[in-house]
Amino acid sequence: LRFIKKTLKNHADEVVTLHKGTPMTLKAVFQSMNLSTYDLTVDMLDVHADRNTFHRFDKFNAKYNPIGESRLREVFLKTDNYMNGKYFARIIKEVASDLEESKYQNAELRLSVYGKSADEWAKLARWATQYNVYSDNVRWLIQIPRLYDIFKSNKIMNNFQEFLSNIFLPLFEVTNDPNTNIELHKFLTHVIGFDSVDDESKPENPMMDVDAKSPEEWDDEENPPYAYYLYYMYANMTVLNHFRKEQGLNTFVLRP
Repeated sequence: LRFIKKTLKNHADEVVTLHKGTPMTLKAVFQSMNLSTYDLTVDMLDVHADRNTFHRFDKFNAKYNPIGESRLREVFLKTDNYMNGKYFARIIKEVASDLEESKYQNAELRLSVYGKSADEWAKLARWATQYNVYSDNVRWLIQIPRLYDIFKSNKIMNNFQEFLSNIFLPLFEVTNDPNTNIELHKFLTHVIGFDSVDDESKPENPMMDVDAKSPEEWDDEENPPYAYYLYYMYANMTVLNHFRKEQGLNTFVLRP
């Protein structure tokens, strides 16, 4: 809340997003929602978590949208938006400096990698190094939403192997030769592990047996079961960790 108010006061005329192709300033975004700095309160932002948040995935997801507006999420909480994640980086730096001041508090913050395209890692690392979001008191955990079925239905990919390759291939390449992407190499030294996120209350057939299709054969519209996702994340990470250890680099944990 403090950050949004401050930014609205000092950077109201900064272009923050495109709406139907036309540039929109921060001021215009808030005007389009009939809001001014004086209207904003913590309750209105509605992003605090209560116990219901962790039972219901839809509620949990909705909390990412300040005031229930996905536009504000895009402006303030994304790394790959119109401003290349400038505000998000500033928020993180403020949180990190608070942690550094209090000395004995540390945070483990999460960033998403979706497996939608192979350049996601490079973009994320570029954002992290460009704004230097590094702090001794912060480590990163990468969360991977289980969205294969959505990518498949939108014809972004043909099979589950493409999803896995988008996530893991860039990591193997940069482990093999850090010079292929120095930014990513640096960024990964502050990443401690991976998490798998989606609605775990959805019923599914958990059978993982000998007949389960391999990832390149998995071209169904349907999402693979949770166990299938986790198995292939685990299998790729195990090999990646052995490789990184041989190269004298840090390794990752799987913490779904």
